[in-house]
Amino acid sequence: LRVVCIYLSMKKSMKAAVLIQRWYRRYIARLEMRRRYTWNIFQSIEYAGEQDQLQLSSFFSFMLDNFTQLNGNGPDLISQLLDPLVDPWLDRETCYNQIHVPESYTGPRLSFPLSVSDTSALLSAFKEQQTLHARYALQLLYETKKLLKQMPNIIHLSTSYIKDITICGDLHGRLDDLLLIFYKNGLPSADTPYVFNGDFVDRGKKSMEVVILLFAYLLLYPDSMHLNRGNHEDHIMNLRYGFTKEVMQKYKTHGHEMLQLFQDIFSLLPVATVIDGKILIVHGGISDQTDLDFLSSIERHKVSGNKAVDLHPPPLSSLLQIVDILWSDPKTQEGCSPNTFRGGGCYFGPDVTQRLLLRHGLQLLIRSHECKQEGYELCHGGQVITIFSASNYYEEGSNRGAYVKLGRELVPRFYQYQVSRSTLRAAEGSALRALKEKLFAHRCELMAGFLQCDRNNTGSVSVSEWAQVLESVLRLDLPWRTLRPHLTRLAPDGSVDYPSCFEDMGPGNPLPQVAPNLAETLFRYRTDIEIIFNIIDKDHSGLISAEEFRHTWRLFSAHLGVDINDRAIDDLARSIDFNKDGSIDFTEFLEAFRVVHKLDSKDQHLSGKMDGEKC
Repeated sequence: LRVVCIYLSMKKSMKAAVLIQRWYRRYIARLEMRRRYTWNIFQSIEYAGEQDQLQLSSFFSFMLDNFTQLNGNGPDLISQLLDPLVDPWLDRETCYNQIHVPESYTGPRLSFPLSVSDTSALLSAFKEQQTLHARYALQLLYETKKLLKQMPNIIHLSTSYIKDITICGDLHGRLDDLLLIFYKNGLPSADTPYVFNGDFVDRGKKSMEVVILLFAYLLLYPDSMHLNRGNHEDHIMNLRYGFTKEVMQKYKTHGHEMLQLFQDIFSLLPVATVIDGKILIVHGGISDQTDLDFLSSIERHKVSGNKAVDLHPPPLSSLLQIVDILWSDPKTQEGCSPNTFRGGGCYFGPDVTQRLLLRHGLQLLIRSHECKQEGYELCHGGQVITIFSASNYYEEGSNRGAYVKLGRELVPRFYQYQVSRSTLRAAEGSALRALKEKLFAHRCELMAGFLQCDRNNTGSVSVSEWAQVLESVLRLDLPWRTLRPHLTRLAPDGSVDYPSCFEDMGPGNPLPQVAPNLAETLFRYRTDIEIIFNIIDKDHSGLISAEEFRHTWRLFSAHLGVDINDRAIDDLARSIDFNKDGSIDFTEFLEAFRVVHKLDSKDQHLSGKMDGEKC
């Protein structure tokens, strides 16, 4: 009897263990599904934003071509906006000496040439949230510009006299990641050389501190600290993704001078690094047209990092080669094709990689440019490495950062880290908020698509029709059926109640009286409009003239092909000139076209419900 009881007890235990194991496997599978679609949302929206940025660049070209016809005053205004004259004050080599540093300033007081004590002082100050005084920041930028002018387009390094070289990818203003790299791997020195592979700035809140440190170590150890240019080392990108705004906020008096210097410095950064003649390091990638000999010969300071307008354009071949190495991404398919997802550069296949490596006697391509969940990724049979050093790039917990080390044997060794960890729920919630804002900004197009499917005007469509409309309008290549519970409700018959896609969101402030198609355009292109207005607003007062507003809007609507008549634009200009002085506070105006989530608790409720179901 005891044996039977033991047997039955063991049988029950085994059955329970099997059930637990099945539950756990389902839980892990669902967790992985959530992690994947969260990642896909972040990446799709990021690339869509970059595509918008390149379209904005083409708008600047459109402005140059069409401003005379619309304004009658010639292109002088636009020329000043996009190719500003250098401030004569900046031409004086020692202009920074005229800036007074008060006795009350407790931050680093740099002396040039820099010493180890200066870089140590910068590290300590930035850890304590201090800002480097404008007098020293400007001098550091001047010295950096002078040094970069002497450098070739492609830097050649050797491992003959060093133990190894550390290569870091995108930092995007994440000071904590940079400090963690230095802590784990050692500060830059003759014994610890680094290559930072572009995209030092934008998106993060500490871009200024990141570049100041990188430039300081470049000045201190010019033979051991190496900086490649990324696609975000570009003044037009900086306008959209935050660096310009950060500089103006931290240096209100001398921000303009600094931005002009940064524009010069970014254009002077080398475009590639080669280690031992075997390892090629570029920010983005290559194309079937990439020629390292040609890249070595171009005047890099005359070539923009994206397809932005240039009043004095370089040869097209130079522009395309630079755009390709800053913007391109690898793909698994053979061949080379336009990078339609980003809107710039190309997709290059393993055959393209192999041909370039063979032509130049190389064995490995190291690039950055793409966020990877583990901080790095190998592709093309191990011949291409992507390295990305900004952890928590999309949201806390979204990804790890990494760097790679190469010794004399040129075998890559990867090191991963994460500044802080967060739950999947936080990253998922942030991704879904961003996606809902995208839906709201395309509300008219989406509603038109739903109504085509809903001939009887019932307010509902099938799940398949709902997903097809979202993909055709947004073109984000997302798993819409999986995301459906987070974005909309089902009707009692199982169809999708499509108006519920938009019920959680609304404008930031009460809207001015504008035509529906104009309001839709304002919501969708709010970021682009803000960039254009910030360019026009030279003194960063937040005000532009009503006439400038009208001219810019006529050009923008013509460029987009949006049917907005002059009367609607004039009515809008009058309605937002609140004190009738001929000036428009566009910061307040744009706030009305910021999407606000009315029911932030709904995401938490849905996530909690899903977790409850899993457990």
